[in-house]
Amino acid sequence: MATYIGIQTQIRRNNFRSVLLLLGFPLLILAAVYAFLYFTLPPENSSASINGIFLDTIPGVLIAVAIWFVIAFFFHTKMISGAAGSRPLERKENMRVYNLVENLCISKGMRMPKVNIIEDQALNAFASGINEKTYTVTLTRGIIDKLNDEELEGVIAHELMHIRNKDVRLLIISIIFVGIFSFIAQILFRSMLYGAGRRRGKNDNRAMLIAMVIAFIAFLLSMLFRFAISRKREYMADSGAAEMTKKPWALAAALKKISGNYRVQSVKSDDVAELFIENRPDKSSGILSAITGLFATHPPIEKRIQFLEQI
Repeated sequence: MATYIGIQTQIRRNNFRSVLLLLGFPLLILAAVYAFLYFTLPPENSSASINGIFLDTIPGVLIAVAIWFVIAFFFHTKMISGAAGSRPLERKENMRVYNLVENLCISKGMRMPKVNIIEDQALNAFASGINEKTYTVTLTRGIIDKLNDEELEGVIAHELMHIRNKDVRLLIISIIFVGIFSFIAQILFRSMLYGAGRRRGKNDNRAMLIAMVIAFIAFLLSMLFRFAISRKREYMADSGAAEMTKKPWALAAALKKISGNYRVQSVKSDDVAELFIENRPDKSSGILSAITGLFATHPPIEKRIQFLEQI
């Protein structure tokens, strides 16, 4: 059972994890490059020769990763808004939401984040951003209309805790790097698919296949790490929201309503869906259930409700 461990402790942990991600993902990419060279270079190449070629590729790989990261880091807000189909919620359009957000922020000495809305009747919400200028709480039309004030306050407090805990920054960094492996795997797959009818040498096909296998393994490893972070952060945000509002039962009631209608049809991006307060794969059973559990971005909502009802 998860317990709330304190805001400063969680912030320090997430800051440390952010550093690990910034170091770990490039190292995983370099490891994938080395594995590709090791399995594709001719047998007559010695280990020293492979190491020399690998060292020559390191600067280019790191520069490419840095460019990808910088572009995604600075433009992630527009990317997320575009993928979610969200827009700014004007204060005069819904004073109720702004009053709830402002009162919670004042109670914790937080700077007011931006507030966005998705015009969808599903019940869901998420927080995003990397700093105070970009922090945003996004709510669906459905969750605003169908939750009472105490329930909506619990949901907003949950999202504000993701901001306070630096969860959003940690998750966005991981999404950026996982996107590299996803992009490479897709490019290789399409090259194999659309190049099937072209004449290629046996060595070219072998190299392409090896590259695909390595990219896929690296992608799975990075996804497992990212999902493990995501699942744990939900318990922390639930606990923090209960402490912030002093009404754990209100968030539990909100999660019960959300569990019956949480799929936002306008959101097609899995990365954006992962940010939501609730997001889970379709129900399955047996071995398939265990596999999908590994790749679940959120813990079972029933366990989260049970935890809140015991506080």
